[in-house]
Amino acid sequence: MSIPDLPTHMNAIEIKKRDDSPYMTVGEIALPECGPDDVLVRIAAAGVNRPDLMQVAGMYPPPPGASEIPGLELAGEVVMVGENVHNWKSGDTVCALVTGGGYAQYATVPAAQCLPVPKGQSMVDAAGLPETFFTVWHNVFDKAQLQAGETFLVHGGTSGIGTTAIQLAKAFGAKVIATAGTDEKCQACRELGADVAINYKTQDFVDEVKTATNGKGANVILDMVAGAYVSRNFKAAAFDARILIIAFLRGPKAETNFTPLLLKRLTLMGSTLRAQPVANKGAIADALREKVWPLIEAGKIAPVIHKTLPLAQAEDAHAILKGGAHIGKVILEVD
Repeated sequence: MSIPDLPTHMNAIEIKKRDDSPYMTVGEIALPECGPDDVLVRIAAAGVNRPDLMQVAGMYPPPPGASEIPGLELAGEVVMVGENVHNWKSGDTVCALVTGGGYAQYATVPAAQCLPVPKGQSMVDAAGLPETFFTVWHNVFDKAQLQAGETFLVHGGTSGIGTTAIQLAKAFGAKVIATAGTDEKCQACRELGADVAINYKTQDFVDEVKTATNGKGANVILDMVAGAYVSRNFKAAAFDARILIIAFLRGPKAETNFTPLLLKRLTLMGSTLRAQPVANKGAIADALREKVWPLIEAGKIAPVIHKTLPLAQAEDAHAILKGGAHIGKVILEVD
């Protein structure tokens, strides 16, 4: 299937090596082919996420068959639809979760993983939605089944995941506790809706969580830190709590005492989205469209955008995430 006004090639970020050190550069590659269940999107903006940094470093290769181009989320305009696709058409504006390919001018996306750009949101805003909203919904609401009235603890409250988790948990009636590394970031967490914000550099989050919950602990904990936090999460958890580990900022290994896991009847879970089947991601997209997109369009939830940069400055965008001073998402705008 071809459309005459589409180019045969596009600009995209490629991962190269110089003296065994990986780096990113803009290259020209063939336009991706649109499969029967896919849409081809002309990308306006793409979100930057920590898995992208891991991919560039060689620690998070794309699944078999996925694009080698970094970028797990995008927003743009549909320019072609596959023969089996009936719910999208050329000209529709969408944002989407992808297994790779976001750092480019065009990408093919399984139609099931697309969502409409919410009313009132720019392409930049929309590009900051999919990766964090899919991740938080899948873990906190599908797997952990967070309920109204429960206490939710999220580490890294000013990360893309953190800012999303705070808003979603609060919108669905939970008491929210967030950790962050500066007083400024703690204030940002409170402004997003956190009931309690803990500066983990000057406060013990276990003690603070116990104080905030009258000694009961948190019912659901979303952790991107791991390492020594595994043991501390056990201490901060309530009876029958659900703990989700979705990243390893302090390493994938931990030495811990598992006795609290038994005595408190805790559930310890982990997940990644990238390699999951399209059907699973499509189900998450359906839930978000039904339950979360109306909240975004009503102005009750919004992506937090720290900075936008042009696609060619992908290295600078990654440096911002590595530095850790950002609050919210970093977005690449595509010319």
